[in-house]
Amino acid sequence: MTIAKSESQFGNREKRRKEPRRHALKAGQIQIDKHSTIDCTVRNLTDGGACLEVVSPIGIPNTFVLSIPLDKFTHRCHVSWKNARKIGVSFS
Repeated sequence: MTIAKSESQFGNREKRRKEPRRHALKAGQIQIDKHSTIDCTVRNLTDGGACLEVVSPIGIPNTFVLSIPLDKFTHRCHVSWKNARKIGVSFS
């Protein structure tokens, strides 16, 4: 019974998303300025944003540039939400 409830809640959250997520597991960098970067793992991507996994969100500003070197991807980001190990960002 509990499993069905959580699956239903998950399904509702997916229906509310503006864009479908593409699961990813890519090395990324949060570029704070020209000389400071923080490593992250990109967990999923959409055309409008991403979910990033970090060691800690402490010290990460509300706006920064996300870089995924392997994909030659660079995009300006704004933090939408954060928790202890993950950050949701929207692309500017």
